[in-house]
Amino acid sequence: MVKVSHFAMTIDSSFDRVPPPLRDAMLERGFSSLTPVQSAVVEPGLEGRDLRISSQTGSGKTVAIGLVLAAWLAPEPGGAEGRGAPRDRACRPRAIVVAPTRELAAQVSNELAWLLAPVGGRTVTVTGGTNVGVELRALARGAEVVVGTPGRLLDHLSRGAIDAGDVRAVVLDEADQLLDLGFRDELEAIVEGLPEERQTLLVSATFPRDVLALADRYQRDPVAVAGTPPGDANADIAHVAHLVRADERFDALVNLLLVAPPDERTLVFARTRAGAAELADLLAHERFAAAGLTGEMEQRERTRTLDAFRSGQLKVLVATDVAARGLDVPDVGRVIHFDVPDNDEVYTHRSGRTGRAGRKGTSHVLVPPSRQRLVAEMARRARVELGWQPVPGPEQVLEAEAERLEARVLEGPAPDDVRLQKLALQLLAHAHDPADLVTRLLALADQSSPCRPRRVTSIEPRTGHAPGRRASGAPITFRVGWGGRHGADPRRLLALVCRRGKVKSSDIGAIYVGPTSSTVEVSAQAAEQFAIAVRAPDARDGHIRISPLLRPPPPGAGEPLPRPMRGDAPARPHQGKHPFGRHTTAPRWASPR
Repeated sequence: MVKVSHFAMTIDSSFDRVPPPLRDAMLERGFSSLTPVQSAVVEPGLEGRDLRISSQTGSGKTVAIGLVLAAWLAPEPGGAEGRGAPRDRACRPRAIVVAPTRELAAQVSNELAWLLAPVGGRTVTVTGGTNVGVELRALARGAEVVVGTPGRLLDHLSRGAIDAGDVRAVVLDEADQLLDLGFRDELEAIVEGLPEERQTLLVSATFPRDVLALADRYQRDPVAVAGTPPGDANADIAHVAHLVRADERFDALVNLLLVAPPDERTLVFARTRAGAAELADLLAHERFAAAGLTGEMEQRERTRTLDAFRSGQLKVLVATDVAARGLDVPDVGRVIHFDVPDNDEVYTHRSGRTGRAGRKGTSHVLVPPSRQRLVAEMARRARVELGWQPVPGPEQVLEAEAERLEARVLEGPAPDDVRLQKLALQLLAHAHDPADLVTRLLALADQSSPCRPRRVTSIEPRTGHAPGRRASGAPITFRVGWGGRHGADPRRLLALVCRRGKVKSSDIGAIYVGPTSSTVEVSAQAAEQFAIAVRAPDARDGHIRISPLLRPPPPGAGEPLPRPMRGDAPARPHQGKHPFGRHTTAPRWASPR
């Protein structure tokens, strides 16, 4: 029988229950408190119990595992040998952690290494695709915790490189993914070869039926520990869907990347290895700092790619679902589902790559019209509020670029440089037109986007399948001087404009949140009343200005864009049908320098 534990405690008191050596290590790493899942596992009465740990991705589950395993690393009374010391060159660990992918195994091992080091918890990682000889030498030196992928762990257990006789705890991390990848036989062989007297931990963001069946088979009187209630969405993630023609998905992706802050990291998901590799090449050809992450890459190349993404050298990483497992980059600003996820669990795992460690993030789904109903249902099952917005057009991309340039010029104090101040006075003295002078200087300071924005067909959500308003007359677009950098998101923006404009939510159409400003569409019937209402002074948000977005009609789909942008890629021949709906003969391009 599963006993579900619910924890309501102050973070400070739970932090006090962490053993002093581990607490010191956490403080040194910048921890000031425990996350809910970490707080839950140190609750009194759970020592040695089998646990089913569920919490949203990025909530600190790996450190929670370490807090549990630390209890097994204390020397046993009368023990003559060191813990994990080799006997006949076999490693005798106290704990084994099973992970579905090489990346996740490496990330878990690295996290446990610094946490458990103060209590002598040496870790060794064993994964497929790496040098067996190197692993054998590491195991021969002894380890208290062995982290690995199922196949390689089973290999070392079978050949005797790992002696499981001293194992007191086993962890199945990302249990749902272990089963999805077909590791059931390896898992059963590993677990059944361990001592019966052990602690078994299952860790997963979700617990579908097959995972629960596995848990019932190997756990005894388990306690379900939920850092966040199962199915609860990460409140730090805004979820946005864009209806887009299948053959215009790449154009939509380009615009989403162009409108994003230039220093933001983006993770793009494709369904297949070939699709991810080809999509990364297309983005690199458009001069984005992009690369792919797929399962067939050599480990050295995968590590180099991930390091470049973590350091910011790469801004865009295109990955498959399996390859992104274990990706731990706290400041991924947005996730873009280029291919619609297969189900709500895949959507949850993908989206969880952003909004980590208390940071805000956005999850975008590019939805062909034929899949609108499917995506709406998937969002309902995932318990996320999905906002339907049009893909940013060229005008919005250019406006975002102008805002970034304005911020670069005006943010912060003016340089205290006498030479530059003297030159500024000389330029003003010789300039016939100050506006012309400023224009020239802005052109020199401009850091244009990698390529020009694209025109994407606007598609309205079908009534009943997605939120939206239908009314006669074209809606009027208003600019709101509040953007994502200052805390705006679609939900908060909707509340603001309804209150300021004295309109109902049904009068508001598409909402687009930019870096420093946003736009909202107001129905033609309510636009005049709305424009009058937002001009009135507001005591709560007086600094946020709302005004009609006065722009000339956008050029036709076949016309050139309003202005050229530096760094445009040369035109490509249009011959073969590209799998993403674009026509090109260019098969591959080198990654950007």
